[in-house]
Amino acid sequence: MTTNGHTYTLKVWRQPGADRPGRLATYTVTGISPDLSLLEALDVLNEDLIRKGEDPIAFESDCREGICGQCGIVVNGVAHGSKLGCTTCEIRMREFAPGSTITLEPFRATAFPIIKDLVINRSAFDRIIARGGYVSINTGAAPEANAIPVARDLAEKAMDAAACIGCGACVAACPNASASLFVGAKVSQLAVMPQGHAERERRVTRMVAQMDAEGFGNCSNHGECEAVCPKEIPIHVISRMRREYIRASVKSVLG
Repeated sequence: MTTNGHTYTLKVWRQPGADRPGRLATYTVTGISPDLSLLEALDVLNEDLIRKGEDPIAFESDCREGICGQCGIVVNGVAHGSKLGCTTCEIRMREFAPGSTITLEPFRATAFPIIKDLVINRSAFDRIIARGGYVSINTGAAPEANAIPVARDLAEKAMDAAACIGCGACVAACPNASASLFVGAKVSQLAVMPQGHAERERRVTRMVAQMDAEGFGNCSNHGECEAVCPKEIPIHVISRMRREYIRASVKSVLG
């Protein structure tokens, strides 16, 4: 910890378990350099709590480079914070005025139960992916890279959708706790590529069915998901998911 940094007040959601009540606890952290990330400021606070014999704050982090998305926290009421196009771990303390109060809460959704403090269970996303977010057709040995021509605009659309890191900010920001942006991205990245066409109907029907079974809400086009997405996934992937679903439904009826 630096000794010439700033002081902040952190209001942090503390909840000992999924079946236990939670509350906001207030802490003061001092000597915080503006170059520290928000998660590093939490590390400083946890070191102080441990020295005092108190339970440290549980929060998730892995890469700390904006790649994995596990760090997701609601910062001052906004999933991942108010800085656009970045994850929680990429936020630096210089984004907050010295002496300010920062409120930290977990992503909240029925399908994302709280494990402890700021840690949530995102396994609902894993189950959606397991229902069809992949290409499973056995094509034998790997083909030559240029064997299947792919138009550049399609490749770019697929890559834009594939940028989704599954952090869940879209769910946390949506007033309906919808996972449509996440599922739309996962459907889109394969639907626009020829390699994904063999399973396109089965993929979208299974993934949408699992999304509904997990308890996520319906999309009502508020656009909050797009606004907080750290990878800036465009909302039109939801439209593509809906078109794919209608296509699959019609094909099922017509045989």
